[in-house]
Amino acid sequence: MSCRLITCCLVLGALIIGCSPKAGAPIPKRFQNRDVELQTSKGTIRLRLYNETPHHRDNFIRLVRSGFYDGIQFHRVIPDFMIQAGDPKSRKAADTAKLGSGGPGYTIPAEIRPQYFHRKGVLAAARMGDHVNPERASSGSQFYIVQGRVFTDQSLDSVEINRLNGRKLPVEHRAVYKTIGGAPHLDQAYTIFGEVITGLEVVDSIAAVKTSGRTGGDRPLEPVVIKKVRLIRRP
Repeated sequence: MSCRLITCCLVLGALIIGCSPKAGAPIPKRFQNRDVELQTSKGTIRLRLYNETPHHRDNFIRLVRSGFYDGIQFHRVIPDFMIQAGDPKSRKAADTAKLGSGGPGYTIPAEIRPQYFHRKGVLAAARMGDHVNPERASSGSQFYIVQGRVFTDQSLDSVEINRLNGRKLPVEHRAVYKTIGGAPHLDQAYTIFGEVITGLEVVDSIAAVKTSGRTGGDRPLEPVVIKKVRLIRRP
């Protein structure tokens, strides 16, 4: 089963085997307020995880501490939209391999919060689509960082009508989409659990790489590797 992000169907994919206690024991409090540093082949990205999404926060920290993300690739990249990683199969994958089906063997219950929206730089969890995953449980490991694009009032109106089934975007969210940008068509459908604190230029650099295109799974032609991930103290 492929872990896909299909914009026309509003589907973010991930391997789903069912919610499981394998996600692990609670994270010690001393780690809960640490930032996450992604050292990639394109530069360093610093992430801050949200306490309002504790299941996703703790799971991500747990995987970071175990070295799960070290050496994996950003296996799916769509310019003006997002960069996606978290498939352990990408670590030793052949250049022509289709990626996106790997994971830790469990999912995380959805923690979709109304205050969080898909502005540029947010960190969110990939998942299977509603038709097979009506509870919107997240992949146990696959995540994406939004690059997005800047919208106009007219284009946001179109998103509300055609992609959000008439649901109105809050005024303050629209203001951000018209200045910073993002991916509003995904709002309130996926769990956002953190944001980029520094390194947005690295996200832009990764999003700009040449890829195989949709037919090839949007995989970068030259691997973009997460060399090392670690917890770091906040300033």
